Amino acid sequence: MAKKIDLVVIFGGRSGEHAVSLRSARSVLSVIDTTRYNIFQVGITRSGRWVTGANVLEALEQNNTTQLPGAAIFGDPSRPGLFEVSSSPNGEKLTWISSVDIVFPILHGTYGEDGTLQGLLEMADVAYVGAGVLGSSAAMDKALFKDVLRANDIPIVPYILATRVQIEKDLHAIIEAAEKLSRYPLFVKPANMGSSVGVSKCRNRSDLQEGLLDAARYDRRILIEKGLHAREIEVSVLGNDQPQASVPGEINPNSDFYSYAAKYLDDKSDLMIPANISPERAARIQQLAIKAYQIADCAGMARADFFLDHDTGEIYLNEINTIPGFTSISMYPKLWEASGLTYSELVDRLIELGMERKAERDRTVRTYGRES
Repeated sequence: MAKKIDLVVIFGGRSGEHAVSLRSARSVLSVIDTTRYNIFQVGITRSGRWVTGANVLEALEQNNTTQLPGAAIFGDPSRPGLFEVSSSPNGEKLTWISSVDIVFPILHGTYGEDGTLQGLLEMADVAYVGAGVLGSSAAMDKALFKDVLRANDIPIVPYILATRVQIEKDLHAIIEAAEKLSRYPLFVKPANMGSSVGVSKCRNRSDLQEGLLDAARYDRRILIEKGLHAREIEVSVLGNDQPQASVPGEINPNSDFYSYAAKYLDDKSDLMIPANISPERAARIQQLAIKAYQIADCAGMARADFFLDHDTGEIYLNEINTIPGFTSISMYPKLWEASGLTYSELVDRLIELGMERKAERDRTVRTYGRES
């Protein structure tokens, strides 16, 4: 029999999307084939503590992790594997738990989707699912990514960027700049957050002031976008150097926009798969999704979100999510299911792609001249 793969699934995290991560993790863990994988759960608390042991997911869901031992993966590749960290009379004690063939990070938002964890895993010389440091960090910052898209002739919605310091120092000046960008409504978003956390649709100056202050709670960089009368179209991308795009789907939210509640709480939004758009528009959206994916050097997976303007018919790429939601109602797995790939097959394929990406990284020469 083939050796089982030692798989570490990491979830939770220091992010406003902590709860979403737990929902995604529960769905992923429910379909992983235990005959193929030795599964080790690592939870990251809201304060950043890594924990392992029995019933990690349940402990994080109940916000009761005090009885769980700590966990660690070291950036030093000479100390490979997953370790348990426990208290002893002489201080902390490290106990080796298992080798690590691959890590599946299910961490949405900061300290997980932004390249920070990916950097640690590359230092540790460990395979992992999803985009690398560059793709993760570039796609995470909505403003930076829009600049990248614009430089590569991919259409984007007009926007301006403000910082938390600017908002605190001269809120009136930021509001005036935003009102020069476009008529209301305007959208305000934390640049480095997902799941619509901290996003506000602003219909007037009072809304805008409130939205800016709220978004500044979640990030130091704040995006202000022109509001569109648009349809929301999403497409899932899968692969490494030769990615493929799923059929597009459309979201018809039960509110003004696809808010956090609409995504994860009320389950009232309509997901239309495939989207009711022409084959030509569908092909164009898939083409733009793959182009943006490759520009950012993404790997494994990403969900690309588009706006289709009701008034002009123009297509705009809004953002790419490199660790998209994986809950039972999330678009990323649903789109692949509609494209012929079941949820469990998708998880297996993502793990395979992570191993392939690691093998490709290992081909890189790390020495030069006399050292080699």
